[in-house]
Parts: sequence; C-alpha cells; structure tokens
Amino acid sequence: MHTFLKSIGFGKIKTRKELDSLLDQMAQSPSERYLVRLDEKTTKAELFCECAKGVGIALRGEYDEENRFHREYYFPYVRGHAVSATEEVLISRRVDTEAYTGMCEDYRLGVSLIFYLLNVTDYLSAGSPCEQPRTGIVLSALASEGKVLLPTLSMKSAAVEERAYAAGKRELFEAAKQGNQEAMEALTIDDIDSNARLNERLKREDIFSIVETSFMPYGSESDNYKVLAIIENVTEFENRFTKEKMFCLELSCNGLRFTTCIHRENLLGEPLVGRRFRGTIWMQGMTDFGRRAQMSRLEKF
Repeated sequence: MHTFLKSIGFGKIKTRKELDSLLDQMAQSPSERYLVRLDEKTTKAELFCECAKGVGIALRGEYDEENRFHREYYFPYVRGHAVSATEEVLISRRVDTEAYTGMCEDYRLGVSLIFYLLNVTDYLSAGSPCEQPRTGIVLSALASEGKVLLPTLSMKSAAVEERAYAAGKRELFEAAKQGNQEAMEALTIDDIDSNARLNERLKREDIFSIVETSFMPYGSESDNYKVLAIIENVTEFENRFTKEKMFCLELSCNGLRFTTCIHRENLLGEPLVGRRFRGTIWMQGMTDFGRRAQMSRLEKF
C-alpha cells in the first residue's frame, strides 16, 4: 500500500485485492487521460482519477496494440493551484520505477527543492530534456500527519521589513551563484549573525516562538520534508468513493506557497487562517514542458 493513500481518503483499504479492485474501477473511467506515443509499438499513458476536485489517484502504464491498458504503478496526488516558484529545473529518473523527480535551487528554503513530477507525459512528449530553463513550478503536497500551532506575535511593519530583507538576500544569492566573492562573504556573515541572535533568544524563549516557518528534508526519500508553514486558506472536502473527510490547506513557508492535502484524522488541532501547520509531507509538482495541447494525443473525459 502507498504510504500516502490515507491522505486522500483511502485509509480503509487494507488488502491488495481491495486496492486492485479500486484501481481497475478507476482505469475504466478516468477523469483525465494523457497519452504520448514513443514509437510504433509503445504508447505511454497517464490516467488521473479524481476522488475530489484536484485530488485522486494517478495510474501510469502503457496501451498495447489492442488498446488494452497495462498498469505499471500508481500513486495518490493533489494538484496545486498557483505557481510556487520560477526556477531552472533538473529532471532525473528514479531507479525503482519509470517515475521522475524535479530539482531546483530556491534561495528562500536554504536547501535544494526536490519534488515528484506529476506531468510525466508532458516531459516525455517534449523529448525528455534533462534540464528545463527557468519556468513556473506548481507545487503541491500530501501530508501523512500534522499539528496546528498558534501563530507568532508579529507586527505589520515587521512583515514589511521581512519582505525587504528577503528581496535583498535573493539578490545576494543570485550574485553568489555568479561567483561574486563579496556576496558570498555577506551571506556568510549574515548566517553567523542569525545563529548568534537565535542562540541568545533560545535562552529565554521556545523555539516555535522564534522560528515562524521551516523547511527541512525528512527521512530517506529525497522528496519528503518536515515543514512548519503558515496556513493561508482552509478547505474541507470529502472523498466521493469512501466519504472520508480531508483538509486542503494553502500553506506559505519562507515565502514558498503550495497546496497540501491531509486526512482529517491525521491532523491534530483546528486549522484556521493565520495559524501554522507542522507536519511531514511528500512534495509533488508540475512544470511547463510546452503545455499538454502540444502532445501527440490528448483526451479528457
């Protein structure tokens, strides 16, 4: 069973037989189907089967010469609603399956952002480029567990100062990437000063009253993260197959915005706008490879 099936409301599936029955049912009537012909005998397919708007299970596989679908693997997904970042993306294939991950450098996070690529047929139809020029990335995530924390005390003036500080730091990162020695030294000094201020405040304050948001790699999977993010919007919805309840949270972490789906039973606390979410997520994403309209064949139901 996929670890994040419960995140989209399929937590009651316990056996392989139940899972296969569900996947076979979805393969017969997908919400969307995307095909790309690689050669005369090979047609790759992505079937997206929604259990709620923008949330569901994706099936990947091939159609044979008799138009029969052969499933290779599946995964739960949630789609984002807006562009989260605009960066150069490096695409690489995973070892275990014909799945792909995208990686980009985002100065706001302090780490390389790695996400599970959702629109693989777009990537294959574009000729499988290893590097994608600076382009919009729409991020989303499934959460296995989470807690709701109260917000930190902040002033509007402090928020304005924070945005100005972030803009200045972005310029320094861009200069450092070009080899500017002064920018590198400025970033190093800024990190040292930040650590000194943090250590001083930790003597009298709790860590979650100091750190408003955080984004850290988690576990052995490269696209899993432990996040502390601000809740900007909350939507509750229901899985149309199982009637289980989920939350769709619009989160902001260090200025990076993305959509997160979590099962209601796995979230401790009441999510409200302005509060914070702390939990473990599986990051997913889509990027523009020339748009789906340019694919060799496109069908939507």
